[in-house]
Amino acid sequence: MVLTAVRHHPVMVERVVELLRPRSGAVYLDATLGLGGHAERLLEASGPDGRLVGVDRDPAALALARERLAWAGERLVTVAASFADLAAVAARAGVERVDGVLYDLGVSSLQLDEPARGFSYRADAPLDMRMDPTGGITAAEVLNTYPRAELARILREYGEDRHAGRIARFIDEARRRRPVQTTTQLVDLIKAAVPAAARRTGPHPARRAFQALRIEVNRELEALSASLPQAVDLLAPGGRLVALSYHSLEDRIVKRALNAAAGRDDQAPARLPVAAPAAARVAILTRRPETPTAAEVAANPRAESAKLRAAEKLPTSTDTTGGQP
Repeated sequence: MVLTAVRHHPVMVERVVELLRPRSGAVYLDATLGLGGHAERLLEASGPDGRLVGVDRDPAALALARERLAWAGERLVTVAASFADLAAVAARAGVERVDGVLYDLGVSSLQLDEPARGFSYRADAPLDMRMDPTGGITAAEVLNTYPRAELARILREYGEDRHAGRIARFIDEARRRRPVQTTTQLVDLIKAAVPAAARRTGPHPARRAFQALRIEVNRELEALSASLPQAVDLLAPGGRLVALSYHSLEDRIVKRALNAAAGRDDQAPARLPVAAPAAARVAILTRRPETPTAAEVAANPRAESAKLRAAEKLPTSTDTTGGQP
């Protein structure tokens, strides 16, 4: 792949930096390195010897991030992996504790802007949607091999699409005639399935279905649920975790994971500040999810749906080591 300049605006970067408090000598873990926009700011602010481990399962994103951040030299370690394996990644990088962990969830600008990857419903391309294109099931395989009821479940649960049943039926009928293999085929099927009145208002009618397929292909929610407890374990006392999510499914998982680490009843309303229960491992820093400013959304429309949550690791009798390995 030829590396090209890619416009990249890291979401809520000023707030992310403010919360993670980068400093010299500290170690940070960017669980979703992407094009390296957040990592760049963290490396700049933690000079001259702050370190960052950047994780991504997209080889194209890693290549571009390494190019962008080459100036950091040995202060940056990049790892091709899923953040579901965060503890193993840290061990491979020789890191026992970190001073900050960042998640910038969802699909990246690079993936959306490369039509051939199949993530966008706005360009005709093969239905791939794999963040790691070297392995795993494609969106086309999901559409053409999953039972109709399972397709409906995915569209309903991962896309929160109220027309999930109709869309699954249209896909099932179409694939009996010929495989559904391109984004344009899928978009046309969705438009045919969604009632005309629903198509005239709200977002693009295919947006929710594309989100649902991407989540299924990449096992995104399972990976996030597995990763967050590992991130809490890796944090040194005083270390912070910041997560940016872009839809309610991700945000719900982040909220529940942080509340569990804080020893809170997830069903109880959050009230801050609160006395930390005996079982608490973190203190919640965000009373409710924070969102981008109007100015940031105007400059970067993809930031519009972002929600930020953060927590800080509390000291315990068994967890007193610093961030340096």
